[in-house]
Amino acid sequence: MNDNRLPYSLVDQLQRPLQDLRISVTDRCNFRCTYCMPRTVFGQDYDFLPRPEILTFEEISRTARIFSQLGIKKIRLTGGEPLLRKNLDQLVAQLTAIESIEVALTTNASILAKKAQSLKDAGLNRITVSLDALDDPTFKQMSDADFSVNDVLQGIEQALYVGFEDIKVNCVIKRGTNDHALLDLARYFKGTAVTVRFIEFMDVGSTNNWQPVEVIPAKEMKEIIDAEFPLESLEESYLGEVARRYRYADGSGEIGFITSVTHPFCGQCTRIRLSTDGKLYTCLFASQGSDIRHFLRNGGSDDEITQHIITLWQARSDRYSELRQLESGQKKKIEMSYIGG
Repeated sequence: MNDNRLPYSLVDQLQRPLQDLRISVTDRCNFRCTYCMPRTVFGQDYDFLPRPEILTFEEISRTARIFSQLGIKKIRLTGGEPLLRKNLDQLVAQLTAIESIEVALTTNASILAKKAQSLKDAGLNRITVSLDALDDPTFKQMSDADFSVNDVLQGIEQALYVGFEDIKVNCVIKRGTNDHALLDLARYFKGTAVTVRFIEFMDVGSTNNWQPVEVIPAKEMKEIIDAEFPLESLEESYLGEVARRYRYADGSGEIGFITSVTHPFCGQCTRIRLSTDGKLYTCLFASQGSDIRHFLRNGGSDDEITQHIITLWQARSDRYSELRQLESGQKKKIEMSYIGG
């Protein structure tokens, strides 16, 4: 590219700027959370991508550098479980070397204790841990995997020990399954450096058997916690922040609620997603992506890739969550494990 940055802000049809890039580095996971990657899909074993179809670190880094010239400020590495990607710290180091880019990671933290130091040394800025319960029976029911909650908690503790200061815990609440995790998690992390965020159970993908009756609205979740630990609302800290933020009235920390179902935030969505196999998705609930791997592997120039991204973003008008009642069940959606959360 000839320019360092575009002389204007790249916006879509709804005037939403391009600011965040989420990169799925692997479609594999050692958990089988039913809302993300169930063990079987329509009666068949989960079909993982062949290794040659997965983007290399060099291809990911090149794409990230191009995006950095288009206004991207934050990159989040996702999966599958990103820590299953061999030598992930090397990719982190390549990405953090890009000027003005913050790099975050979403993980189930089952092997984070072993990886935390190398990730910190590579320059990783932030970590978000997915944790849906603190008791092993519910945790194993949600994750459908033979790991203990202690594996995850040890990963969080090690991340704090090596110096990560911005750690969040994301919990998907499913009515009738892990309702009790609301107070369990709030109580456990209250007074620590860890922020818990509770997520309404969403209809991501086509295989998680989502039912509206299983959604606990964030308003109800907030009332449950507020009754035991009084809360005070906080302003959003940046454009496009997905969580509604609250602090404990006694000053002992912060929690948040992610309201994709009851109060969609499509109007402020600034995210684009790069799948494991090199497709760009402009919505978490998309049914198809736009391939850039063929540019990367067939001599495409940076300028060609840049123009492809600009055209894709400027044509973007999706706002699935705001139209959920009209569209749910009418089309097959890409599975979250291919494009990250």
